[in-house]
Amino acid sequence: MRTSGESESQTTGNVGSPVAATCKHTHRSGVTTAVLVLIRHLLAIAALPFVVAVVIPTWISRQDDVALSLAPTLPGRIGQAVGLILLAIGVALFAASLRRFVVDGKGTLAPWDPPRQLVVRGPYRYVRNPMISGVVFLLFGETLLLLSASLAQWAVSFLAIKLVYIPLFEEPQLKRRFGESYIEYSRHVPRLLPRIRPWTPAP
Repeated sequence: MRTSGESESQTTGNVGSPVAATCKHTHRSGVTTAVLVLIRHLLAIAALPFVVAVVIPTWISRQDDVALSLAPTLPGRIGQAVGLILLAIGVALFAASLRRFVVDGKGTLAPWDPPRQLVVRGPYRYVRNPMISGVVFLLFGETLLLLSASLAQWAVSFLAIKLVYIPLFEEPQLKRRFGESYIEYSRHVPRLLPRIRPWTPAP
């Protein structure tokens, strides 16, 4: 004869039971969702910053026959050291911004799959567009590391494009989507030049 405890244990432990099937389905759904979210972000990264900061600079460098090598002069080597610092800052900014998009915004960096929530944490407390700032740091870091005038032109061109695109196209969309919250945020946090102290929104 089975006791009530034995019966419950066997029912919940049976791989063919409804409880086990539900757990398997939930686990499978969670894994599928995580994979889809990862694909969304990888596609956005591949389509935008990867092209800007890797594909185009690689193409420019090959066109100009520029390769990474230690500069022959001290000023050149100092410039390359500064370039490495800018690259590190750019990667850190981009990674931190992307993390906040995933955790707080529930979206990606792509304009066709934007965040569902206004992101005002992390690096966004210092500057409204830390991801763009990160890419700009990367481009100028690459310029100094390779000592390339052509890459400098590309970095300046990208920055100029963003200085026009962000206020004319991106920010009006953000105002329509997030309303007064974004307007208040814009009053306190600069567009591209970070503030010294982080902004703390009112409770």
